[in-house]
Amino acid sequence: MAGGDLELVPDDPRIDPPPSAPEKEMLAAWLDYHRDTALMKCEGLSDEELRHPMVVSGTNMLGIIKHMAYVERWWFQEVFAAQDPEFPWSDEDPDAEFRIADGETASSVFDFYRSECSKSRAIAAEANPDDIARHSKSERSLRWIFMHMIEETARHNGHLDILREMIDGTTGE
Repeated sequence: MAGGDLELVPDDPRIDPPPSAPEKEMLAAWLDYHRDTALMKCEGLSDEELRHPMVVSGTNMLGIIKHMAYVERWWFQEVFAAQDPEFPWSDEDPDAEFRIADGETASSVFDFYRSECSKSRAIAAEANPDDIARHSKSERSLRWIFMHMIEETARHNGHLDILREMIDGTTGE
């Protein structure tokens, strides 16, 4: 970054959501757009840069991606499909999903995120927006979950955007 000029994120691989589509298709397209944005924000950084905590809380880019994978797992598998997947957090360690273990690499965390997103897509593909979550403690519809996941993923993209700029000055959508 020479002379204070900001670099733009290279090669935007995202697919713009359609300007008009049935509701479920539109919700899925917007969620995929934000999922792709999260991964795009991390492109071109080393494993060390992705792990480097940039704020006092210890938040780092790779930890946010790992957290987002578990958020996908929670809302689509646990809440909507009433499956019983595993989670790393506990009462003693409620933020465990943000930490990157010694054996984890950027590639393995990205693969985990992509895998959880694929499972979410498969679950959503079999349902309608008005379908209610099967988890006994939830009355949320798939529509609500889609909207929440769009909001959650977009919010974390803002965090990723700021962290990326702090690392190397790269900005972008």
